Amino acid sequence: MKTIKYCILFLLGGIVAVSCNKDFLDVTPTDRLSDAAVLSDSVLFEAFVVNRYMGARLTNKEAEGTPPGFGRGFEYALWASLTDESVYNNDDDTWLIQRGQLSPENTGIAGTIWSRSYRSIRECNFALAHIDEVPMSDMLKTRLTAELKFIRAFRYHDLIRNYGGVPLLADKVYELTDDFTDPSIYERQELKVCIDYVLNELNDAAAQLPAANDNGWPLGRATAGAALALKSRLALYAASPLYNAGTWEQAVQTSADVIALNKYSISQGGYRALFQKASNSNEIIFARYYSVGARHVAMEIANGPNGYDGWGGNVPLQNLVDAYRMNNGKAIDESGSGYDPQNPYENRDPRFYHTILHDGASYRGRVVETFVPGGRDSRDGNSNWNTSRTGYYLYKFIDDDMPINNPWEIAGLQPWIYFRYAEILLNFAEAANEVGGPDAIPSGATLSAREAINQIRARAGVDMPEVATGLGKDAFREIIRNERQIELAFEEHRFYDVRRWLIAEETENEPAYGIEITKSGNTLTYQRKVALEGRRFLKRHYWLPIPRAEILASDKRLQQNLDY
Repeated sequence: MKTIKYCILFLLGGIVAVSCNKDFLDVTPTDRLSDAAVLSDSVLFEAFVVNRYMGARLTNKEAEGTPPGFGRGFEYALWASLTDESVYNNDDDTWLIQRGQLSPENTGIAGTIWSRSYRSIRECNFALAHIDEVPMSDMLKTRLTAELKFIRAFRYHDLIRNYGGVPLLADKVYELTDDFTDPSIYERQELKVCIDYVLNELNDAAAQLPAANDNGWPLGRATAGAALALKSRLALYAASPLYNAGTWEQAVQTSADVIALNKYSISQGGYRALFQKASNSNEIIFARYYSVGARHVAMEIANGPNGYDGWGGNVPLQNLVDAYRMNNGKAIDESGSGYDPQNPYENRDPRFYHTILHDGASYRGRVVETFVPGGRDSRDGNSNWNTSRTGYYLYKFIDDDMPINNPWEIAGLQPWIYFRYAEILLNFAEAANEVGGPDAIPSGATLSAREAINQIRARAGVDMPEVATGLGKDAFREIIRNERQIELAFEEHRFYDVRRWLIAEETENEPAYGIEITKSGNTLTYQRKVALEGRRFLKRHYWLPIPRAEILASDKRLQQNLDY
């Protein structure tokens, strides 16, 4: 038997096993370009950079949905279904996280973040290390360098918000011949060190990128606005209780820098329109756009009500429904709100109707019927194996013009928005409130926290009342948190917000509630129910576990997060 020697390359993103047998390695691949070809042509090199926006090569499991890009985005199981926003209707890798069963050996849908992030970081490092070899103009080189730094910073931000302090590879490109027994490779840096590194990289990127996607700069590629928006988010996280690695003043300034660009505004074209395929709003700072040849999951069939032959995928929880205020601005349990438990869906924040399909909602030529007996979108309806566990269905992102049945060659063109101006205003409001309260205008800013929230509430088609003056910092903090929950629902924020605020032990230990609606004659009776048994959150779950395979690949030199 011929002996084959194996070389192991650990890239902090998984093990790559490569046979070192000469005959095996001498095969010339026909499905890809060589490094030399890419580095000899500026067009090919730029294409390599653009492809980094779309993520590393997919595993078979990832390929079932959509390319991961910078985050999961449009998948069959949304990240929202790991929170108190929704549950995934079918038994999936989300349930183990909802039930507190997350472990290094069993990471569910959260298991690919570490490897895909470090794969992308290495790819960016490779491009940055060799960019001087590529024949191109200085202007193009400067811009591509800035784009690569932005992409790498985003990847580190994703690692940081999921794992805390992580190894920083700086500009190192690891090769097969490197010494992987060096413990410094696996050393996890302090959280503040990691955050400061990313913020500095974003400063460099912002200084060299176009201000925004105007003057012909392509949609979907990094801009100064995108780099500053990422700074705004990361600085806000850094100042939050879980991180405790920055200041609220810094968070105020990073958000104020985005506002000062004067390139973005709250869209007055409607809340739902933001998330539709034709959206090209000034509110969008950075998004992933999809073309006919590269569609994402068809959200209409994946999440549609069973009575329409939809699969009822990510079904909103009663927990989220209860968070929507009345259209007079009062919480449903607040005195004078006007909430009627026998007519629970009347007079709610308009964003509720743009986000959630409920019993009685108008949809595709009829009203949704989740009541029993006989409701067409209940267990008594068509495709009853896809009936919502919660009594609700997702409406945000859904394009009414796209078919539910057989949408594969048509649907899947909505943009996934990574940053929009409403998030920046919410970031600013939270930080400004912590610095000086709701009505003070912080140094370096031009508005107060309350004014920022009121800009969002004044959106055309939402028109929620302004937040009253005279509130204290604590009361206004609760308004901001509720506003983030509603405005950013299903956009992958809630998971990180409740953790950075250190309230996940409260919110994520609430049962996963739904609603049971019973019809008798013309009378509907509403009864809260538990939609998913065993929901649980433990203190260790504030951070994800590093997958066991990565710990073993480092010969256990890589330190696991506490209590896993």
